[in-house]
Amino acid sequence: MMTASLSATPAVPPLGLLQRLGVALYRRPGLQLALLLGLPLLWFLVVYIGSLATLLAQSFFTFDDFTMEVSRELTLANYQQLLQPANFDVVLRTLSMASAVTLASAVLAFPLAYYMVRYARGWKKGFFYVAVMLPMWASYIVKVYAWTVLLAKDGIVYWAYQHLGLGSVVDWLMTIPLLGGNSLTTSHLGRFAVFTYIWLPFMILPIQAALERVPLGLMQASSDLGASGAQTFRHVILPLAFPGVVAGSIFTFSLTLGDYIIPQIIGPSGLFIGSMVYTMQGSIGNMPLAAAFTVVPVVIIALYLTGARKLGAFDAL
Repeated sequence: MMTASLSATPAVPPLGLLQRLGVALYRRPGLQLALLLGLPLLWFLVVYIGSLATLLAQSFFTFDDFTMEVSRELTLANYQQLLQPANFDVVLRTLSMASAVTLASAVLAFPLAYYMVRYARGWKKGFFYVAVMLPMWASYIVKVYAWTVLLAKDGIVYWAYQHLGLGSVVDWLMTIPLLGGNSLTTSHLGRFAVFTYIWLPFMILPIQAALERVPLGLMQASSDLGASGAQTFRHVILPLAFPGVVAGSIFTFSLTLGDYIIPQIIGPSGLFIGSMVYTMQGSIGNMPLAAAFTVVPVVIIALYLTGARKLGAFDAL
């Protein structure tokens, strides 16, 4: 009887190739992770890290001003040239603009993001989201050239401040060395305005995401304990939303630091790090000095990201 019952048991069909592969991956999580991340990590190591390592190596090469050729003779002369007044001024000018744009973007973005989170409802909330995202859909070059028309002496900005009676104030601002120029289009103030406009959405969205995570119960508890609106903002809202500000500053600071198109189109003469790299590599062919200039924002951003990580900015992205 037992023999008959055993012979009646149907045979299990052999597993196919895909099934065996699935079982092997299930039993070996490490192999599954390696197959999943192998190609992206290879791309990251070869293309990204490899290009940065090549760039770093080239910053130590020697450039012959007479023959206009690059030799593999290692030297620190390129980094010593960065400390020369003209080159160091380029670094300071870029850092100053990046810091100013980041600060202005935070000041402008926070109240708008706060209104979007706490007060906008229904179609109004959708309208603000579209209004913030819509400029990001337009071409970067088109937006920059559009601002040259807006800031021109016959543009709408000129017409607006003239009709508001602010012509004398703007003329006075144009006489300040660090702000002014012949017109808004050729002024540091105009360049600052364009930078702020271009990168402002990158500050609004992280702050908005951080404010969405602030529980309403904390603000209600603060009010119940007798705190004023200013105290609630200072001790409850701002500390919880500050990682979003830092996260947004990563974008505004780094994008301004490496931009080379806006400084060439808007504002007075004066190179930024991006335009200096383009000039050294494209016009002169001094690749080692261009690489040394490129290392500067890489180091600055690495230090900035380290500080941002400690402030919890990555949790707000």
